[in-house]
This record gives sequence, structure tokens and C-alpha cells, in this order.
Amino acid sequence: MGSKQRMLRCIHHKQEGGKDMKYMIETNNLCKQYGEKYSVKKLNLKVRPGCVYGFLGPNGAGKSTTMKMLLGLVKPTGGEISMFGNEIYEKNRIEVLKRTGSLIEAPSYYGHLNGRENLKIVQTLKRVPEEEIDKVLKIVRLCDQQKKKVREYSLGMKQRLGLAAALLGKPKLLLLDEPTNGLDPAGIQEMRELIETLPEVYGMTVMVSSHLLSEIDQMATDVGIIDKGKMIYQGSLAKLHERAKSQISIHVLNQTAAVRTLEEYQEPYRLQGEELVFEDREETQVARLVALLASNGAQITRVTEQQKSLEDIFLSLTGKQVSL
Repeated sequence: MGSKQRMLRCIHHKQEGGKDMKYMIETNNLCKQYGEKYSVKKLNLKVRPGCVYGFLGPNGAGKSTTMKMLLGLVKPTGGEISMFGNEIYEKNRIEVLKRTGSLIEAPSYYGHLNGRENLKIVQTLKRVPEEEIDKVLKIVRLCDQQKKKVREYSLGMKQRLGLAAALLGKPKLLLLDEPTNGLDPAGIQEMRELIETLPEVYGMTVMVSSHLLSEIDQMATDVGIIDKGKMIYQGSLAKLHERAKSQISIHVLNQTAAVRTLEEYQEPYRLQGEELVFEDREETQVARLVALLASNGAQITRVTEQQKSLEDIFLSLTGKQVSL
């Protein structure tokens, strides 16, 4: 599913008072400090309801710490957290968490028990109806393996069991920390397709962290990029793609004539080896450049278009090579 199509599936949610909720998760200058070092620094998250929010960053960027603070597993050093349109305090935290599902780091399970028995424990602790077990097993496609010992599950099956546990209680908000970690390509695709369906089919908002840009690009509608605890980009995935502007390279046999012509007509360019490179030109501008250079003896041999990739954008924002 393309990013434009995914944008259309976002749905509206309301607070208890009936007002439209602008953000499912919102933080204001959220910080976590360990000694002299900030793991998260002045983070302002804005997660729209009904969408898949890709929380992207290199390993060690602060993604897991942020999610743990949202869930109350780690106490913030400073800042505020709002979820479901309400600021989180100690008194209302439990009520908020009842509507929130999570899968943080590796899923926990009892290997000597089967899949259904593991879910039965979680169902009892969450105090939800037992029939929900059948529903979540169906969602994560584990119905045929529910009687199998979990120690015999593949890594992908264990991840799906962890997701099933998170889905018990029909949460409206789901926090998934690196859910495709360690999975083979088939497992990654299966998990990605599953996550994509959750907002539209089950009315959930999903926040999913990853260092895999290619995965976020295929499942998210919105994205937040974090590096060294700081947010360096936040917005729709479509707008991030708009930054991927193309460049035109023109190879000529007579570079001296080409450069003289471009200088005379004040055309911005840069030299890249034997190539003349022009940033973000429309087709009519490219046609004009080619005609201009050809008529002034540049002897053009080829014209190529190069699209800046999301990986290039990520690298320019973080200074780190993104995992693929």
C-alpha cells in the first residue's frame, strides 16, 4: 500500500467529553537523563489518532527509553506526557494503560506452556473475557499453533504471540518496539502487513519503533526521526518523500564550452567528475538546458535523472547510515 493510500485510512477519535482529539500521544519537552548524559532530550512527540506512527532512529537513539516513559516503566527526568487527550499523572496512569497495548523489546513467555496457555495468563491478569483469546489468535494468525509449546515456536511466531498478548483488552493504542527485530524476510513482511491492518480494521493507533527505514517506509503514515535523544524530523511520510528531490546529470564531451555557456547564462550547476549536475529541475527546464548546451558546442552524450533516496535523507539528517 502506498503512503498516499495509507494517509486516507486515518480515523478520528474523540475524548471522553466528545471533543475531537488532535493527538493520541503528545509530549512536551520530555527528558530522561542518566548522570550527565541525556538519553532523551526535550522531545515533543505528536502522534495523530488512527495512524501508524513510525518512530525511526539509529540504535541507541532513545526510542526504547521514550516508549518506556510513555508506559510508565521509566520515570522521566522532565517534561509532560499526554495520552488519549489527557495529561498523564500518577492517579490516572493505570486507567490510560488499560487502553494501551505494548510489545517492548523481546516478548515474555513461558516456554513449557503452549500459546493459548500463555495468553490465558495474560487474559487473567488483564481481567478481560476469555473469548478474546480466540479473537487475538485469529488476528495474529496463530490459531493452528495455539496448542504447540512456545519453546518450539519460531522467532516470528513468538513475536506474533507477544503481539497477541498486547492486543488482549482491545487497546486503542499500541506501542511496538522493534517488532521485526531478528525476523527473516517472510516474518518481517507478515508482521508489517499485520500492523498495517490494525488502524483500519480495529480502530487502533500504532506507534512502531525501528532502525529499518525500509520497513517504516512500507507501513507508516507518519514518521518521527530521533537521533541522540532529539527529534530531528516529524511529519507525514509523504512530506519526507518530498525532500527526495531529483537531480539531473549531463555528460558532455566539451566541458569547457559547457561551463562557459552556463556561466554566461547564470545557470546554477556543480561539477561531479565529468558530469554537470543540476538540482531539482522541471522537465521544461531540462529541455531548455539541453538545447542551450547543444547549440553552444557542448556535445552532449547523455542526460540522466537521479532520485535522492530516503536513505540519503536519513543520512543527511542523522549523519549515520541507516540499516536496510
